[in-house]
Amino acid sequence: MTGVRGFHVGSTQNPFAFASATKHNFRGVCLIRCAANTPKKRYTIAVLPGDGIGNEVIPVAVEVLRLAGSLEGIYFSFEELPIGGVALDLVGVPLPGETLTRAKQSDAVLLGAVGWPKWDNNPKHLKPITALLQLRAALEVFANLRPITVLPQLVNSTYLRKETAEGVDLLIIRELTGGIYNAHPRGFTTNEQGEEIGFCTESYSASEVDHIARVAFNIAKQRRGKLCSVDKATILEGSMLWRKRVTSMASEYPEVEVSHLLIDTAAMDLVRHPRQFDTILTGVMFGDILSDLAAMIPGSVGLLPSAALGDSGPGIFEPVHGSAPKHYGKDTVNPMAAVLSAAMLLRYGLKEENAAKRIEEAVCDVLDRGFRTRDIHTPGTTCVGCRRMGEEILRSLDAKVSASTKSLV
Repeated sequence: MTGVRGFHVGSTQNPFAFASATKHNFRGVCLIRCAANTPKKRYTIAVLPGDGIGNEVIPVAVEVLRLAGSLEGIYFSFEELPIGGVALDLVGVPLPGETLTRAKQSDAVLLGAVGWPKWDNNPKHLKPITALLQLRAALEVFANLRPITVLPQLVNSTYLRKETAEGVDLLIIRELTGGIYNAHPRGFTTNEQGEEIGFCTESYSASEVDHIARVAFNIAKQRRGKLCSVDKATILEGSMLWRKRVTSMASEYPEVEVSHLLIDTAAMDLVRHPRQFDTILTGVMFGDILSDLAAMIPGSVGLLPSAALGDSGPGIFEPVHGSAPKHYGKDTVNPMAAVLSAAMLLRYGLKEENAAKRIEEAVCDVLDRGFRTRDIHTPGTTCVGCRRMGEEILRSLDAKVSASTKSLV
């Protein structure tokens, strides 16, 4: 029997003496009884709550994963590990070697957020965000999937006109390993006048573009057959190559309708007429900006999950919202982005589609029952905190089993 009241790491002891986010920050009201099916599959999940509200939303996601898995005959061993500012305080670096080793050995990584004002003035190699970049590089993840969906229950939460947001279902596919966030040379120097300057390099190789473009074409083919590639090919040489490579690959996918937009036009169209988009392909910086902008379509960044995938090995699954210092510790944040990231972990990381659907259906059921966190609260709905929302999602998961069991009798 497994309860929802504590986080455990299976047979492996946590190698770090730090406060467990998942052990103390969430207390569910449901008991995860013996698995509905005898466990037939076992997976190890590296759990990295990180900083700020990662410590509030990830415990919810862990318990939702645990229950959804038990109902599908899946056993999870969760290993909680430090990253970001927590790791800096603990061992002096943002990504400890032990965290990286365990992440590589896992079947998937569930990440909260990194970053906190306390460490903003650290040198770059000692900033929390450096841990995320190092983790992506070490796990060789290159494709960042960020779905933007307006659920019927939340159409009144949008920042856009209701008729503009209704029915939006798009996917932003963002390249992670190249571009201005990663390319060299970069750094600081002085110019001829003695002024300090900072510089970065915006570059993409043909192989980097082809790598992510093929992922996007294959996904677009499985969706509605429309792919929009976003760049700044009028000015940036990296974007000129990007457009050239995407255009060339299009001939291999005659069933996919391909279009190209400049980043400024894409940003405008994303809020003016978002339903025109199905699958959006873009680079690391443009994708970062567009996905945060797109959060206003469903109404909150607290609804947006993401997946970072490679050709093989564990992927990284995390909510888009970041550490949100001003909201931390108030029990007001929305755990749905983390919970839906857990669903993406099941679908894309472990190929456990049934368990993923259970989670998504539970989220919809909670919304149907009228529960909302503050960021998506509208008149006539019940405003609840992060913990209560987690409890209600667990209730919905449990109720679905009870209802299905009853119907079989």
